[in-house]
Amino acid sequence: MLFKEVFGHEKIKQHLVESYRAERTAHAQIFLGKEGNGALALALAYAQFLLCEQPADQDACGTCGACRKTNKYVHPDLHFSYPTVGSKAISTNFIKEWRAAITENPYLNANQWLEYLGAENKQGNITKDECVSIVQRLSYKALEGRFKIMILWLPEYLGKEGNRLLKLIEEPRPNTVFLLISEEEGKILNTILSRCQLVNIPRLEDEQIAKALEQNKNLSAQKAQTIAYLVEGNYNKACALVEDMDDNNATLFVDWLRVCYQGKPQEMVQWVEGIVSGKHPQKDFFTKMGRKDQVVFLQYALYFLKEFLSLQLGGGQLKVRLQKAELTTAQNMLKVIGVDQLQELITLFDETAFHVERNGNPRILFLDVSIKIHHILRRPKLVVQ
Repeated sequence: MLFKEVFGHEKIKQHLVESYRAERTAHAQIFLGKEGNGALALALAYAQFLLCEQPADQDACGTCGACRKTNKYVHPDLHFSYPTVGSKAISTNFIKEWRAAITENPYLNANQWLEYLGAENKQGNITKDECVSIVQRLSYKALEGRFKIMILWLPEYLGKEGNRLLKLIEEPRPNTVFLLISEEEGKILNTILSRCQLVNIPRLEDEQIAKALEQNKNLSAQKAQTIAYLVEGNYNKACALVEDMDDNNATLFVDWLRVCYQGKPQEMVQWVEGIVSGKHPQKDFFTKMGRKDQVVFLQYALYFLKEFLSLQLGGGQLKVRLQKAELTTAQNMLKVIGVDQLQELITLFDETAFHVERNGNPRILFLDVSIKIHHILRRPKLVVQ
């Protein structure tokens, strides 16, 4: 993977390249960032740059023998460690699965990786035997390149076993580079943190994610922007929403509020049936929603209401991330919904998404929520003096 294939984080790329040019490449670094922000993808591109036989000014060449091997994750001087399943498991036993997983999605999270391994309900961990394996793999000189690189993904899974790596991290062989990719700094041993250079990877900007979705997933600008606003910098989550995000969510949500405001029992029941089965006697914009689709719909509702709250509190001064049609709807709702009602709706939708994810009966849940929405909307709007 090349730096140019990793969108965003331009300042960090420049810092990594300049450190290499100045021969100040840190031997132990922690790339710290939230899930889906590209820390692993950035580390993969950095490794290719370091192993490249003829790197350009700002990137690996992409064509030399080292680049071709690194791009397939088979370079003999590029090693990986990651959570596995089993008390004595080591990562090299799962290297084929790992290569396939990161080739498919270098923004994946721990749950996706463990599902890839067929872990079911088993917990992932980085074992004592894996730590011994890491020490052994890094005890020799580089075979082909200038550097020998270990990418350790999610060191928070090390636990106390991480103490076995302290000497290696503190006194590595020459030209050994240890890259730890972490999402939770608080779960890493302080003894490891103190021996590594910390590289904070910020969240990806909404505009960056939207552009990447347009280019990589062939989405319309409007759908890409809506998804980008929902995921809060998590490109992995954005890619998952590409298939699950219904283009009718805005229409469905506004229609739901209208039906709930009117409070006619038959229309409420028909709306709920439309969501669950995709069938409605008068409206053709319903589609059958599975459990995952229902959660995404509720996430959209939360996104809309939180942006509506910004609109309400900001008096038009705050940036509101709503499409033109959504913004028009939100402005019309200002006359009806107050801050106190809005806060109740946000809590209600958040709780409902929780219960849907945990296999609650969708017909009962959505009908119950519809009745509660009716009572919330019909209560007089609280006017703040």
